[in-house]
Amino acid sequence: MKKRNTIAALLMIAAALTAAEPSRAADNTAASAALTLDEALRLTREHNPKALQASEEVTAADAKVAESRSALFPRISGKAGYRYIDPVSKIDLPTGSMQFMPNNNYDARITAEMMIYDFGRTGSTVDLAKAGRNSTTIMQDLTLRDLSLATVQSFYSALFLQEAVRVQDKEIAALRKNLDHMQKRYAEGAATRFDLLTTQVRLAAAGNRKIDLESKLRNQEITLRRLCGLDEHAPLNLKGSFDIAPAGMDASKLAESALDHRPEMLLARENLKAASYKKSLAIKEFLPKIVGSASWGTNNGYVPDIEKMRTNVAAGVELQVPIFDGFRKSASLREAAALKRSAEQQRLDTEQMSRAEVQQSINDLQSSREKIETTRLQVSQANLAAQHARIRYDNGLATTLDLLDAEAALAEAELANLQARYEYVLNAYSVRRASGDLIRQ
Repeated sequence: MKKRNTIAALLMIAAALTAAEPSRAADNTAASAALTLDEALRLTREHNPKALQASEEVTAADAKVAESRSALFPRISGKAGYRYIDPVSKIDLPTGSMQFMPNNNYDARITAEMMIYDFGRTGSTVDLAKAGRNSTTIMQDLTLRDLSLATVQSFYSALFLQEAVRVQDKEIAALRKNLDHMQKRYAEGAATRFDLLTTQVRLAAAGNRKIDLESKLRNQEITLRRLCGLDEHAPLNLKGSFDIAPAGMDASKLAESALDHRPEMLLARENLKAASYKKSLAIKEFLPKIVGSASWGTNNGYVPDIEKMRTNVAAGVELQVPIFDGFRKSASLREAAALKRSAEQQRLDTEQMSRAEVQQSINDLQSSREKIETTRLQVSQANLAAQHARIRYDNGLATTLDLLDAEAALAEAELANLQARYEYVLNAYSVRRASGDLIRQ
């Protein structure tokens, strides 16, 4: 019996493991799927802790607006209490003493209180809260844009390093081929020990450069995983290209777009509005307000039976006029005026910064575009020179150093062209950022 139970248990475990295999395989397939830039940006916006923090701050700002509107609604509260009083009012009569209030006092009631009119104080508070919510929403856009730009930079840096490693592999393969050829010539006495050592030194140097590139690539992959919210051991299969559509170069249009759409500009304008609302609120803080109240409850203390609990109601209107607030109003006004002047200077500085960044990013983009053309020509010339050097070397018309220098120059030219294309992509995104694009895709 025990043996049958053991066999049944083993079969159930095997079935469970078999059922888990498809899901595990699906997870591995999803993890190793090609990661495009758009997918990386989506993952960053949905999973990065800073993006989630910005979203929660917007939720908190919405709640703050709802909180500021609470003064427009009545406040209802309930209370119950007991109080013992001694002595109490009473008179002595020939038939005995008569007590006008009890020693034991009980009171329970529900009270509603509502602001009837406060000369716009609540309206200014709501406007200030709305400005805070708008600022928080803009800050969320600013955070998401910066995260997106960081993702773009990390994504293309990883792509660049992958391509750089391939170029380095190509150079190493050529050097190994040369080394093999050199060892044969050395064995035949057609090459010197110096030629052999020179090739070995070049090969070791190329290997060291590859090690450095691979280390930088691993670091960039760590950064990209962190930005996208991926597991630290998740495989990355990047799919992308440095061939992108040319970015716009009209400085005036881009500057106009920056002034209309850049989060920094929108935030500066919203801060200026908030400073105006704060000043308006400071002015209204010293104005009177009218408050209405009503209550329903039960308590004792009514003659002739002062111990009996009786229902009662109360209603009234109250005018509250502040007389002295410890110089709070004047200090608030000075603070609001200073904040408004500061916000105005922030707006001016942000406008100047936006114009300058647009022009700088266009200059960088133009420079990287020109570098692409020059390095492309450089690659073509270096490739032709390497081919000629190989032919001359095979015919005994060129030295080993001539061949190694030509092939090293070709590798450097290819890396320079790759670097120029990489910089062009990043500068194109810098132009988008400077002009107010939030880089959602």
